[in-house]
Parts: sequence; structure tokens; C-alpha cells
Amino acid sequence: MTELLPLVTYSIVMSSTPGPNNLMLTTSGANFGFRRSLPHILGISTGMLVQTMVTCLGLGSLFAAFPVLHTVLRFAGAAYLLVLAWKLAGSAIADVSLARPLTFWQAAAFQAVNPKSWVKSVTIASVFMPAELGVLAGTALVTAITVAIGMPCVSVWTLFGVAIRRVLTDVRRRRVFNVIMAGSLIALAVTFLL
Repeated sequence: MTELLPLVTYSIVMSSTPGPNNLMLTTSGANFGFRRSLPHILGISTGMLVQTMVTCLGLGSLFAAFPVLHTVLRFAGAAYLLVLAWKLAGSAIADVSLARPLTFWQAAAFQAVNPKSWVKSVTIASVFMPAELGVLAGTALVTAITVAIGMPCVSVWTLFGVAIRRVLTDVRRRRVFNVIMAGSLIALAVTFLL
């Protein structure tokens, strides 16, 4: 168990710190509540599960062999964040009740272009895979641990959004909040390109 403690700590840090998923979940919680954001949470967790598994099973070596893939991923992730920011800023002008949270499939698919998710899964595959278990058992173990830790961590960000929802009952405040969150996504997109 002590050998897994670094993986547990890494998973907590990567799942709890600000990033695209957590910013989007905070925004979703604030605009739509926890229950309507649940497919988004489950989509992130499922996307991370698949991403971690395929990375541990060998996709990580593809990134090592072709470093240009990191650049492609950064640009794709930044572009997607800019699209989300545009939609979010647009919802600040339109009636938020007409908007909808990300679906399960959208959130799961986003992990494929989320550089933070790739960093997490490649690091898990290259640093934390227990070699003595073999590839399949090691993949199952590290994937189970990271998903079990990640889901509650990202849920907290959604609950934070729900908590500040009371402050955002005024349409003007909600618009300001959405513009600030859109700006945060743009700032993340810029960091992906640096």
C-alpha cells in the first residue's frame, strides 16, 4: 500500500487543482446545479478511465516516439477551450435557462484533447505502473485508483459551483460570472500554446 501512496497523492493533486475540467464543472454547477451536471462528471470520469487504460496499455509510448503529437494535442485542446469559452460568454448574454450542460459524451470526448488529462495519464503510465503486476493487472489497478480518486475531486468543484449559485440568482451577476469563467478558459487555452 505504501508503494501506491505516491500515485494516490499525484491523483489527488491532478484531480483537485484548477484545469479545464474543473473550471467547466464549477461553471456547470453554478448554472445548472449538481444533478444536471452529473452526466458531465460521469463523462469526465469515463473519459479519464479510457484514456488512462489505453495510455497504460501502450499509447503513452506513441507520445514518446512522436513528440509532435504533444504539439497537436496542445493546439486541439486550446481550440476546443476557445470554442467552449465562446459558448460560455454567449450564454452570459443569452438566457442561461436555454443553455444546457455538457453531455456525458461531450465530457468524455473532451479528455482526448485535454492536455492536463494527457499529462496525468502519461505520467501514471510512465511513473506509477507497478511493473511486478504485469501490464493488464497494473493498468487495472492504477486506473481504478485514479478514477476512484478523481470522481470525488471533480465533484467538489461542481459543488463549489452549486454553492455560489445562490449569489448568482441575479441575471447580471450570472452573466459576469460566465464571462469571468470564459476568460479563465481563454487563459488556460493560452497557457496550452506557450
